[in-house]
Amino acid sequence: PYIDPKLAKKVAALGPEDRTVIKTWARACTIAPEFVGRTIAVHNGKVHVPVFITENMVGHKLGEFSPTRKFRGHGGKLAKAQETTETERPKD
Repeated sequence: PYIDPKLAKKVAALGPEDRTVIKTWARACTIAPEFVGRTIAVHNGKVHVPVFITENMVGHKLGEFSPTRKFRGHGGKLAKAQETTETERPKD
């Protein structure tokens, strides 16, 4: 598993109770057990998204938790028209 050396060094330098947010561009870095309990700001191409690392994330990549695309929903005018008619309909 790939662990970014700079990121590993920054995490090791922090104390056990230090809650400093670490910025990184290494989206391909595998989450190691040493990262648990830390907040790492992962770059998504535009901004750094803060990610709090939990035990369930160990073994996954940092980039999985920082989406690069914004989901705007399916459909267009038709979906909006159906949504407005459902809200206007009186409930019995």
